[in-house]
Amino acid sequence: MFKPLLRHTGTAALCAALLAISCSALAADLKSGLKIAFIPKQINNPYEVIADDGGMAAIKEFGGVGKVVGPSDAGASSQVQYINTLITQRQDAIVIAANDANAVVPYLKKAMGQGIKVVTFDSDTAPEGRQLFVNQANAEGIGRGQVQLVSKLMGGEGEFAVLSATPNATNQNTWIKWMQEELKKPEYAKIKLVKIAYGNDDDQKSFVETQGLLQAYPNLKAIVAPTTVGIAAAARYISSSSSKGKVVVTGLGTPNQMRAFVKNGTVKAFQLWDPNQLGYLAAYAAAALSSGKISGKEGESFDAGKLGKRTIGQQGEIILGPPTTFDATNIDNFNF
Repeated sequence: MFKPLLRHTGTAALCAALLAISCSALAADLKSGLKIAFIPKQINNPYEVIADDGGMAAIKEFGGVGKVVGPSDAGASSQVQYINTLITQRQDAIVIAANDANAVVPYLKKAMGQGIKVVTFDSDTAPEGRQLFVNQANAEGIGRGQVQLVSKLMGGEGEFAVLSATPNATNQNTWIKWMQEELKKPEYAKIKLVKIAYGNDDDQKSFVETQGLLQAYPNLKAIVAPTTVGIAAAARYISSSSSKGKVVVTGLGTPNQMRAFVKNGTVKAFQLWDPNQLGYLAAYAAAALSSGKISGKEGESFDAGKLGKRTIGQQGEIILGPPTTFDATNIDNFNF
């Protein structure tokens, strides 16, 4: 009776071994000992930690030297000093999730001027500030998808608010723009966006902002937080308030941080991609760029380890893939 289990175990081991051999073969095409540094928005942001871990795993896979450095706050210029330090350290590549689309551009241009490759991921800079942008998913799809999901959860009518990260966050602002575009469609005529609040990707501030939204808008039916810090803080506040079961909480979060809120009924559904894979893809893009395999032009392709072949799109953008919707039926299938 144990033979099928042994057969499955052997097959799994063989697949893992073949994957390792495949990744090693891909790594052989890259320069050895590449020095690649990741700069997250905030060094202690749970989402960023998962993404950075994915990057470090990829760098280890292809035999590079990786590290993560960055600020403890998400201020517009807080990443500048780290960029300058990495320039003096002569890194081969800098992979950065930008806190501001423009504030870091002059310093990243300086890095590129000295031969350091620059890849943005998660949150982009202006195009002149980098050579590649690794995007988690199509920005329009994320924004429109958030409205489609909250509309379904609200029953197609009522007031909702957005709890964003910082006012200058490139990715948040782009998603919100597409949310507003989606809301122009006639099927959302009974839905009203009453406020865009900012929790600055800080747990306590996001918690307080949630309280403020509920007090300012007594008819509020939903809060959409397209930030992992914001959605967890909003869910935590509502889970212990009289608004539980009355106000929908959704947005972008990781399954592990949101699991308890789904289990206790505070959150019905939310979305995200795998941030670990996002960091992994960004590291391989930086390595291919640093090894001369690609230059950043549209149409060029490179191998990204276990994620396979990826192609560069317009303005140096590389897409990881569409987000997943998590709810009570599938959340236990994911662990990140």
